[in-house]
Amino acid sequence: MQGEKGNESAGEEKEDYTSWSQEKLIERVTLLENELKTKNLRLTTPKPEQKSSKKPRAERTFDPSKYSTRLIALKLAYLGKRYNGFECQKSVTPLPTIEEELWKAFNKGRLIFPNITNPLQPGEVNWEGCEYSKCGRTDKGVSAFGQVIGIRVRSNRPLGKRKEKKVTDGVGEVGMGEDPSLGAEVELDGGFNTYARNNSIEMASPALAPSRLPEQEGPTPELGLSDPDFEEALNFDPVADEIPYCSLLNRLLPPDIRILAWCPAPPQDFSARFSCRERQYRYFFTQPAFMPTPTQLELPNQKGQAPLEGKMRDGWLDIDKMREAAKLFEGDHDFRNFCKVDPGKQITNFERRIFFSDIQEVDDSTSGLAFVNDAALASESVPQSGNPRIYTFTLHGSAFLWHQVRHMVAILFLVGQGLEKPSIISELLDVEKNPGRPIYEMATDTPLVLWNCVFPREDDPERKDAIQWHYVGDDTGTGDYKYGTAGIMDELWKVWRERKIDEMLAGTLLNVVAQQGLDAGELTLTRKKGSRSQKVFDGGDMPRLQGIYTPVMKKLKMDSVDVINERYAVRKGFENSADMKLQGFRRLNNPGAVGDTPVVDDVDE
Repeated sequence: MQGEKGNESAGEEKEDYTSWSQEKLIERVTLLENELKTKNLRLTTPKPEQKSSKKPRAERTFDPSKYSTRLIALKLAYLGKRYNGFECQKSVTPLPTIEEELWKAFNKGRLIFPNITNPLQPGEVNWEGCEYSKCGRTDKGVSAFGQVIGIRVRSNRPLGKRKEKKVTDGVGEVGMGEDPSLGAEVELDGGFNTYARNNSIEMASPALAPSRLPEQEGPTPELGLSDPDFEEALNFDPVADEIPYCSLLNRLLPPDIRILAWCPAPPQDFSARFSCRERQYRYFFTQPAFMPTPTQLELPNQKGQAPLEGKMRDGWLDIDKMREAAKLFEGDHDFRNFCKVDPGKQITNFERRIFFSDIQEVDDSTSGLAFVNDAALASESVPQSGNPRIYTFTLHGSAFLWHQVRHMVAILFLVGQGLEKPSIISELLDVEKNPGRPIYEMATDTPLVLWNCVFPREDDPERKDAIQWHYVGDDTGTGDYKYGTAGIMDELWKVWRERKIDEMLAGTLLNVVAQQGLDAGELTLTRKKGSRSQKVFDGGDMPRLQGIYTPVMKKLKMDSVDVINERYAVRKGFENSADMKLQGFRRLNNPGAVGDTPVVDDVDE
């Protein structure tokens, strides 16, 4: 046998494949591959299935129509650097949006009832049926510490037990209970919405603007406090017995998005967008704005470039001049030269009211980079101690146009560098003289924060916030929601410490390198190659190099708003801008409208 096998092996080894055709070779390779697979399958023994002692968890059938709902307001904060702005976009974005994260959290917590298969994968954002509203639509990279939304959510309050009663009046049966049409929307889709339920009780605060409320049709339905059908619902404490909305959402949201407070009873006419009468922004920046260069190492000006009068040393800002310019924004002005025009909205009203505008120093913000106070780096017009400092451009206004704040602060930075005079603000606000905006770069996004949103009563000249906020931890027995394990402060500490360590290491490295070798004032340059390119600060980590600086009013100017709107309307197939406003908005936004369809003119930052 061995001899036979040996002969076979010898025969195989002596096989001359050079004479084989290509087809025969492919056939042979295929045969050998199949034999190899068969041998491998024999060697591989399947592992026996391990039987789990746990019973599979059965998904409970969820019936949203059995739950009452209530309208609440939420105040939230988020760090915007990791997000593609607040508002969900129709197209795919490179980063998630804040609304997408909120949508997933509300669905996972079963706080809203969209008609979807899996709450853990809710799909595209669709707030229909939630009475959802938002105050500010912050852009990509912009943060908020006082954003506000309104939304109708699931409630623990029991539904009333009253059923529709029918009595005979001698002619026939007439319904005497609730109006059947009230629950029509709820019943059509099996309750997969958060519309107000029949037989439900809900609280609301007095209207912020009673003069704008529509007249009520018919008398208010009476509800007896001793009605046994509503006894359980009336005994419900709207705060203590309610779902802990803030705590629940904070467990489901990313750590850099936090719910700060909730309002159990928003005003009767509440809309997070239209009820807000004051939005407050802050734009943070440092002094110096970027790394100064020692005097003896600075390059000469370019040929033909005359030194600008009042220009600050590179890296430093004239805070007093910036403050003078910022005050010129206060009052009622047309800000078309301080925003980005969106012709798709056909906006014609660019007038906005600014209540407060100033440059403010942030207390206790020095980082310990004392080397910037060295005489070789410091500016003569800036105190040589306590730098670097942190400042904010603080702005309070009724509403803001698209990218308005970032355009405003960009001009202030030019004033701070001495490249423009404070009077540039007045020139740009004069739209009769300058109907087209000069083409200048707006400031970067990350340092901007939507600081607060204020909802005053219409007759309050001081614009005090009338919303009754319940901040996390303030309600009786809920202190651990703020300072307990996994409370809001624990999560924010984690976010802060990660960034603080990065800041500390980067700052320590800067100090280490600055202290090595000779002092900054002792360094020399053998030959100054090239010429100086103007560094322009735009709020980013590094300045932009711009060659010879061109003053704002000498830059190319855009067409006027009317021309931009008209050109866009014609390109979209309308006769003109007026036709687009009349026909386009009616067709796209309100097909059933009769008469002129108004255009919404306010676009938040």
